[in-house]
Amino acid sequence: MQGPCVLNTLSEVTATSRHYVDRLFDPDPQKVLQGVIDMKNAVIGNNKQKANLIVLGAVPRLLYLLQQSSSSLELRTECAVVLGSLAMGTENNIKSLVDCHIIPALLQGLLSPDLIFIEACLRCLRTVFISPVTPVQLLYTDPTVIPHLMSLLSNSQRTQEYITQIFSHCYSGAPDGSVQPWLFHTLTSVCFPLQVRMQALKCFSVLAYENTQGLHDTVLVDGELDQPVEMQLTAAKCLTYMCRAGAIRTDDSCIVLKLDHDLKHAHELRQAAFKLYASLGSNDEDIRKKITETENMMDRIVSGLSESSIKVRLAAVRCLHSLSRSVQQLRTSFHDHAVWKPLMKLLQNAPDEVLVMASSTLCNLLLEFSPSKEPILESGVIELLCSLTQSDSSALRVNGIWALMNMAFQADQKVKVEIVRCLGTEQLFRLLSDPDTNVLMKTLGLLRNLLSTRPHIDQIMSSHGKQIMQAVTLILEAEHSIEVKEQTLCILANIADGNTAKELIMTNDDMLQKIKYYMGHSNVKLQLAATFCISNLIWNEEDGSQERQDKLREMGFVDVLHKLTQASDPNLSDRAKTAMQQYLA
Repeated sequence: MQGPCVLNTLSEVTATSRHYVDRLFDPDPQKVLQGVIDMKNAVIGNNKQKANLIVLGAVPRLLYLLQQSSSSLELRTECAVVLGSLAMGTENNIKSLVDCHIIPALLQGLLSPDLIFIEACLRCLRTVFISPVTPVQLLYTDPTVIPHLMSLLSNSQRTQEYITQIFSHCYSGAPDGSVQPWLFHTLTSVCFPLQVRMQALKCFSVLAYENTQGLHDTVLVDGELDQPVEMQLTAAKCLTYMCRAGAIRTDDSCIVLKLDHDLKHAHELRQAAFKLYASLGSNDEDIRKKITETENMMDRIVSGLSESSIKVRLAAVRCLHSLSRSVQQLRTSFHDHAVWKPLMKLLQNAPDEVLVMASSTLCNLLLEFSPSKEPILESGVIELLCSLTQSDSSALRVNGIWALMNMAFQADQKVKVEIVRCLGTEQLFRLLSDPDTNVLMKTLGLLRNLLSTRPHIDQIMSSHGKQIMQAVTLILEAEHSIEVKEQTLCILANIADGNTAKELIMTNDDMLQKIKYYMGHSNVKLQLAATFCISNLIWNEEDGSQERQDKLREMGFVDVLHKLTQASDPNLSDRAKTAMQQYLA
C-alpha cells in the first residue's frame, strides 16, 4: 500500500462521503466492489463530492485495491474509472492524485493483459497528463514506458486515442528521439483514425516550433493537406513553423499551390466557423465561456475583423456580438484583448451590413460595467455615433442612438454636453419624430439619461428646455404605444426633479393637465410615471414647495392623489400615499 500523500484540497467533510470511503475497507470483496461502483456514480459531475473523498483518503485505498493481484479484474477496472473521474475535478484534485503516486500505479496497470482495464488506466492517465499542473517528466522516468505505450497503440481505437493525447501533451518534455518513431508512423499511416492522426499532427507542430532536427525528411505536406479542415489548419501551422526554422523555403510549391487553391475555401470555412460560434453562444453563458477559454480563440475572432473577405469580417463581428451579451466576457476577455480597438477601426469604413453588427456590438461595450467604456469614450467615438443616427438605415440609426444612450448613463457632465453639442438639437428632435419606434424609444432613453442628476438636468433644460418640452408635448398628444408614453413621462419626472428645471412644468398649465390626465389613465405604468412626476414637484424639502403644492391643490391634484391611494395596484397606491404625505407634513 502507498505511503501517506500530501493533500491539497480542503472541503467540508460530510457523513455521506465518509460512508463511501468506509465501504472500501469492508472485508467482503463483493461489498467493496459495490462500494466503488456507488462511489463512481456519486462523483459524476460533483466536484464537491470529489474533493470530500480525496480529503477523506479515498485515493490511497483505491490505488491499493487497483494494484492488488488479489483484487478482481472488475474491481481494479472500477477503481481506475473512479480515479479518472476524480482527476476530472479541479487542479487541486490533480495535485493530490499526483502526490499520491497515481502515475506509477497506473503505468504498472498497463502491463495487465486485459484490454478493458488497460483502457481505463490510459483514460485516467490521459486526464492527469493533460492537466497543466502535472509534471510531464513523470512519463519519462522509466525508459521502458514509451516503448510499451507504443506497443499498445494497435490494441484498439481507444488506446490509440488516449496514448496520442498523452504524447501530444507531454511531447515537449520527451527525451530526444523517444517519440519521433511513433509520430512519423502515425502521420504517414492511413490505418489510424482521424482523431489519432490529429493528435500526432499537434505533436509535430510542437516539434516544428521547437527545433528543425529531422524536419527535412518528413512527408507531412502530401499526406495532410487533403484531410479534413482542422487537420489542414494544423498542418498549415506546421508549415509555418518549418518556414521560420528554415526547414523549407517560403516559396516551396507545396505551400504556394495549396494556399492559392484553397484561399476561397479557407474564407468560407472561417466564415462558417464564426457563424457557428455566434449561434452557439447567442443564448448560453456557459458556451460563451467555453468559446472564450478555447486557446487563441479570441485572437482568431479579433483577427477575423481585419480579414480581406467581407463575409469573414461580418461573421467575426457577429461572433463578437454574440459573446458581448455576457457581462463576464465584457469584463474579462473583451478587456484583455482590447477588442474595442479593431472594432472601432472596422466602424470607420465598412458596408452597412458590417456596420450594423459592429455598432450593435459597440452598444454592449459601452454599458456602464464594461471596462472598455472609458477608452472608447477617449477615442472620439461620439462623432462617429452621431453620424450613424443620420443614416438611411433604421438599424444604424437605432444602434447609433442606443450607443449614445449607454454612453450617457451615469456619465460626467462634460460627456453629456459633448453628446448634445455633437448630435445637435435639430437632429435630436428629428429622432424624436422618427417613424421607427425603436429609434424613438432609444432617443427617449438617451434624453432620460442626459436628464439625470440635478445639476445636469438644470443645465440642459436651461439651454434646450423649450424644445424638449415641445417634443414631450407632441409625443404625449400623438398616437404612441404605452411604452413610448411611459418613457416620456419618466423624462418629465426627471425634469420635475431639477432645482430650476421644474419651473418649466409648473409654468405650463397645459403640461400639468396632461400629467393629471395620465394619472387617471387605465394603464398602471402611465399612472405610476405621472404620479412620480407630481411627487417630485411637491416634495417638501425643496425651495418653493409650498407654492407648488398650493397651485396643484387648486388644479385638483390632491383629489386625484387621494383616489389613487385606494388603487388596487400596491406600487401605485404607495406612490400616491407618499405624495399625499407631502401635503400632510
